[in-house]
Amino acid sequence: MTRTEPASTSLPLAPPLDPELVPPLEMILSVLPTLGPDTLEEVRSITLNGLPGAEEVDWTAGGRVRVEEVVVPCDDGDTGLQMTVLKPAEGNGPWPLIYYVHGGGMVIGGRHIGLDSLVRYAAEGHAVVASLEYRVAPEHPDPTPVSDCYSGLCWAVDNPDLLEIDADRVLVSGVSAGGGLAAGIALMARDRGFPRLTHQILCCPMLDDRFITHSSRMVAHESAVWTSYSNEFGWSSLLGERRGGPTVSEYAAPARAENLADLPRTYIDVGSVEVFRDEALDYAQRLSQAGVNVDFHLWGGGFHGYEIATNAALTQAAAATRHEFFLRALER
Repeated sequence: MTRTEPASTSLPLAPPLDPELVPPLEMILSVLPTLGPDTLEEVRSITLNGLPGAEEVDWTAGGRVRVEEVVVPCDDGDTGLQMTVLKPAEGNGPWPLIYYVHGGGMVIGGRHIGLDSLVRYAAEGHAVVASLEYRVAPEHPDPTPVSDCYSGLCWAVDNPDLLEIDADRVLVSGVSAGGGLAAGIALMARDRGFPRLTHQILCCPMLDDRFITHSSRMVAHESAVWTSYSNEFGWSSLLGERRGGPTVSEYAAPARAENLADLPRTYIDVGSVEVFRDEALDYAQRLSQAGVNVDFHLWGGGFHGYEIATNAALTQAAAATRHEFFLRALER
């Protein structure tokens, strides 16, 4: 991959990594190449098949979860999109809906990526979880990914009996690019008046295509899972020559939204050693200034994707904090 060097000869200062996270990061970097046009298919394959040593997920949680596959129609007349739905095997609905949007830098991933972290909410009878196989760039550039995600959300809320959900208790959640897309569909839902969301949970969200923050230029070296070079490739794949220009929609890059009022209660978390840090900080601050209740957590020493280090104290603290918010959100 041909790279454009940063304008400055020195990179912005980055905080140190949490020492417990260094060995897991080295393991990831030993098997996962830097994302770019020449490695896209390889990274897609590794991501979908799992890293070496990864345990196979029991989506039924030992029989406590009913797993259903449905097809969601596309607005553009293309073939339908697969959606995986996880329902409590016991008890009677309707249950709240967690509408999950997977990550992958707008260019990789599938509906099962990261979904394992939400199985517990169906297994424990808290919620129905739905995850859509939205189409990704560069084969399907903007607005397809965010439009797919919004269409899937509307379809789910329009079919409460099929999904066994309470259409008045819907929250959206996403990780990385999925966090950005979740923020985008929350904006769409507000502007279009449907559906009414109770919460948005945005984990290390990918929000800004403009590269104007300190952290967006900070991790521009090889010792990171998602570098500024990866970020440029992801955004350019999604937006093409429009990236960074004046015609990009706030639904594609929610950091561009000028009006953040009337959005649902929000949870945002992010690591301190990653490109999305400052845009997440800024989004949380502007949401608060617009009158939205925000729970924001900056995890010192965390790199993008540090959750892979499941035994690290930082990862466990972040997971416990996020879980507590999920439970409070689902009880309302």
